Amino acid sequence: MRFSLFVHMERYDDSISHEENWANLVELAQIAEKGGFGTVWIGEHHAMEYTVSPNPLPQLAYLAAKTSKIRLGCGTIIAPFWSPIRAAGELALLDVISGGRAEVGVARGAYQFEFDRMSDGMAAADGGAHLRELVPAMKALWAGDYAHDGDVWKFPTSTSVPKPVQRDLPVWVAARSPESHDFAVANGCNVMVTPLMKGDEEVQSLVEKYETAIADHPEIAQRPEIMVLRHTYVHAEDEPEGWRAAAEGVQKFYRTFDAWFGNKQDPVDGFMEPSPIEKFAGREEFSPESLHKSAMIGTPAEVVERLRRYEELGVTEFSFWNDNTLSHAEKKRSLELFIEQVMPHFAQVEALQK
Repeated sequence: MRFSLFVHMERYDDSISHEENWANLVELAQIAEKGGFGTVWIGEHHAMEYTVSPNPLPQLAYLAAKTSKIRLGCGTIIAPFWSPIRAAGELALLDVISGGRAEVGVARGAYQFEFDRMSDGMAAADGGAHLRELVPAMKALWAGDYAHDGDVWKFPTSTSVPKPVQRDLPVWVAARSPESHDFAVANGCNVMVTPLMKGDEEVQSLVEKYETAIADHPEIAQRPEIMVLRHTYVHAEDEPEGWRAAAEGVQKFYRTFDAWFGNKQDPVDGFMEPSPIEKFAGREEFSPESLHKSAMIGTPAEVVERLRRYEELGVTEFSFWNDNTLSHAEKKRSLELFIEQVMPHFAQVEALQK
């Protein structure tokens, strides 16, 4: 099983500058590379300070110059906000800049807040049509001349300029439903999943959907990968209450997510107050005690035990989701503990073939 780092700049107030926040992200990416992580992932979000990432590509291009081995993943680009020609060309350029280390995840999008500002109010739930057109069109443009006549985009013969360094630049699809798993596998893509606040039974369910899709497509020559993305925090063995600050931090993250996802208030200069704790009364999955069990929070031994189960299920990549509202010092310490005391228990497979 491989390990990767999923990370954004996070701001919940103006006590930390964007410059310092970026320097912190770079440091975490370099620690991850030195520690043996296979990939660093950065996603796309707009006009929200709690995930500062209007475009992952320039961030990853910068990291390409500050690293030498770690792969550089857009996790994910939001399909309705890109044209196939732009996506293919810019991702290929990242691959050239990084010497063949680029990967891309594609999602349909989730926040209506973003669609109201980026896609003229299109319903976020309708983003799947864009994803289903973008992925095959992007791959065709990497292969050579291609004209597209779809329901979403239409363009005459064009191609990706430049072309990727990699023969098959890895494409991942964010999947939850059986249909999205099937689309990913049928189109030769890897699968990225997140169980969010659900327990490990959700991980098993998502893996089963992935396995069903593979069984339904025997024509696919190369078995796709599956990545599980999960909020992760490792604390020392001698800190019996070390989990609590992390669980409360993840709770604040989800309360903030809820406020943005609800789209019922306007932000102030990019900030939005987290939904009040009282809103989640009676919803056990939001409690720190429940998040301690569902998120990957625990001592090294506890984390190793759970990751062993993921490995047995067939998960090929576990992504250490570092967005948790905690300080940079706390994030750094957790990442270093993971590298020093968790990763040595796992034999990592080689990075995806070029």
